[in-house]
Amino acid sequence: MDIYQSSVRPLLFSVLKTDAEWLHNRTLQVLELAARNQSNPATTQILSRLQKSLGVEDSRLEQSLWRQSFKNPVGLAAGFDKNGVAADIWANFGFGFAELGTVTCQPQPGNPQPRLFRLTEDSAALNRMGFNNQGAVAMAARFQAAQHNPQSSFPLGINLGKSKVTPLEEAAADYLESFKLLKDWGDYFVVNVSSPNTPGLRSLQDADQLSTILSVLQQENQGIKPILVKIAPDLEPEAIVSILDLAKTYQLAGIIATNTTIRRDGLKTQILRETGKPIAEEAGGISGIPVRVRSTEVIRFIWKYTKGELPIIGVGGIFTAEDAWEKIAAGASLIQVYTGWVYEGPWMVRRILQGLLQKLEEHGFNSISQAVGSGNIK
Repeated sequence: MDIYQSSVRPLLFSVLKTDAEWLHNRTLQVLELAARNQSNPATTQILSRLQKSLGVEDSRLEQSLWRQSFKNPVGLAAGFDKNGVAADIWANFGFGFAELGTVTCQPQPGNPQPRLFRLTEDSAALNRMGFNNQGAVAMAARFQAAQHNPQSSFPLGINLGKSKVTPLEEAAADYLESFKLLKDWGDYFVVNVSSPNTPGLRSLQDADQLSTILSVLQQENQGIKPILVKIAPDLEPEAIVSILDLAKTYQLAGIIATNTTIRRDGLKTQILRETGKPIAEEAGGISGIPVRVRSTEVIRFIWKYTKGELPIIGVGGIFTAEDAWEKIAAGASLIQVYTGWVYEGPWMVRRILQGLLQKLEEHGFNSISQAVGSGNIK
């Protein structure tokens, strides 16, 4: 147990009972300040020490996907850095890559507050943020102002969502405009059609509607950037198959499995402290431990259906090296964390990477890529 788990988290979660979104925003303010002052010798020294303390460098953890090099398979999931304010310093936290956003074409405030809640009994979070972000124009301007190097060795993904004001029938044009604005800055792009917090968004997972979106994006893209789709954990097998067939048709680079769940069964939390209402009546998606098993099931299903030929980024309920290994063995080439990182703290990435190296030794693998899907092979 590190100082975050023993002292910092109990203070923030229990004693001070800090609002989850308030704390999130204060954290990003500090990270944005650090990102802006990277040229300062003192900041450079702090970030260098962070990287040594929080990361692990080992060639066995490296792999190449989409003509890009990932130093390790653990990434920061979309939702934490929606506006890309800390884009250039996530590598200092031990991550092998980071995904920014969700960003929409139009800037939007998101849903009314409160909208982010900790379910500590379940090691989970409930969020109904509603894609609050400054918009694609602002993100592109931030990259330009920061003189971000798009050829950086640290891969950055950009997660694209539909603007709330855009009618569903105009969704394709909305995604396309965001992609045009940001295509020079992201190393890969994600079509997010699975958040439960924008009205009607999940209906875009239907084959006909998703096909229209992917068609216009790939016409613009011309195979230059990897494009992935992020799916919900609540889809039936038939719906997943439809999306995987589209992935082949439109030459998608991969699938992100999965987003948050709208299911409420099995939760220990019955009443949301902040509102006093039953959790079953509260809108939003659940992340963390409650989605862990289901996301792994979806990963395994995708890997088997595609015979391991379509790269998968696994996300949902990863807190430990064992959790990470389960997803990799089920078929995930890369994994992402968010809720687990909030609960476990910044040293979690290092613990996961060290644990993965131990797993490789136990199974006789020379690299993490050899482990992908290994749990499905008998």
